[in-house]
Amino acid sequence: MTSTQPASVGQPAAAPISVAPGLGWPSDESGTGTGSGGQAAPGLALGWPGYPQNPQADPQGWDHGTFVPEPEPDPESERDTQRGIPDAVSRETLASPDAPVSRETVTEDPPVEERSPMQPPPAPANDADRFGPHPAPGSPVRTAGDLAAQLLAADDGSTPLARSVEHALLVREGRRLQGLPRPRTTRVMVVANQKGGVGKTTTTVNMAAALAQHGLRVLVVDLDPQGNASTALSIDHHRGTLSTYDAVVEGTPLVDIVQPSPEVENLFVVPATIDLAGAEIELVSMVAREARLRKALHAHPLVFGEGEDRMDYVLIDCPPSLGLLTLNALVAGDEMMIPIQAEYYALEGLGQLIETVEMVKAHLNPGLAISTILLTMYDARTRLSAGVAEEVRGHFGEQVLRTAVPRSVRISEAPSYGQTVMTYDPGSPGALSYLEAAREMALRAEGGEQ
Repeated sequence: MTSTQPASVGQPAAAPISVAPGLGWPSDESGTGTGSGGQAAPGLALGWPGYPQNPQADPQGWDHGTFVPEPEPDPESERDTQRGIPDAVSRETLASPDAPVSRETVTEDPPVEERSPMQPPPAPANDADRFGPHPAPGSPVRTAGDLAAQLLAADDGSTPLARSVEHALLVREGRRLQGLPRPRTTRVMVVANQKGGVGKTTTTVNMAAALAQHGLRVLVVDLDPQGNASTALSIDHHRGTLSTYDAVVEGTPLVDIVQPSPEVENLFVVPATIDLAGAEIELVSMVAREARLRKALHAHPLVFGEGEDRMDYVLIDCPPSLGLLTLNALVAGDEMMIPIQAEYYALEGLGQLIETVEMVKAHLNPGLAISTILLTMYDARTRLSAGVAEEVRGHFGEQVLRTAVPRSVRISEAPSYGQTVMTYDPGSPGALSYLEAAREMALRAEGGEQ
């Protein structure tokens, strides 16, 4: 079987190329592709094409050259290389240890420094930098356990996880938290903000529960016709129940209205019913209508009293408006706590609230002061929350608590079970935030924390 390549113009025709049988690869002209008997030659054992020695016989005119095999490595040279003997030094020279060797030929390696064992870092010049002052002569040497006990005594070193577990265990076991100092007289605080949905009721009930868990006696006055504070504290407030409506409109003494909270010890509630929705219309024709709640509070024997069973805090939960009910609260209170949601709308309504407070101070209650501002629904992941917090702190300064209440599903779930988050999930971030905010507010009043 043969094949013929077309001749190039101006060149002689190439000789026909025979094909090696079996694999189909072309053989050279001389027939070296196959041996005798049709067997493949050694150079074409796998059927690869053989290249002719004559370039003219190659149809492509390639110059394949001559294959020169690489020399086999010398075993003696490999052993010399492994032993580090330079190639330029003859074996005869190195055979004699006393024979001189040229300095240009042999390069001596630098001497290897003897490595000393690893030494510990030098001790400080003053041992007190590491272990504190030396013990007095004759006293035993302090051990690591003594130092650890001393550090624990100086600072409890509580972590957020430790505080969460501690608070949860104390609440579930019904034990009281570490006590806070009692104020010198009853603090009447109004929780107000005409902007709705900023956390007024949530702040009122959770701050009250946190103060009560620290051993303080707290009275919550629900002045919102919706009665959400009463629901969160598990107080019955159906129609016909004695409520703030009876105290403000009918003049019923608060002693007959107050109910103890079944969930938290030392926490008492004046509930609100839907009857309070018509109180503003009925108050219009009354004399001294803006001071009705103040008169009822001062008539209570445990408010501004002197005994051990007196109320330490009175928190008034206001409706989201600036009507007569909120005006009654501003006249009855001595301090204001303003919850501010970390959003722009809350800032927009804050100016109007401050104007109302200034009018009340000028005409009805000169002793009213904004003492506490609490940031609620704070989301540290957003720049908006950080911007609102920075603006509020820049305007009000030390009146803003360092603690901000984060967004928490547990805070929203707790009222559906008739509880505050302080008892519903004591170890949640929301409960710990309100606990710390109550502690900060109580210590600021006594000058213990600036």
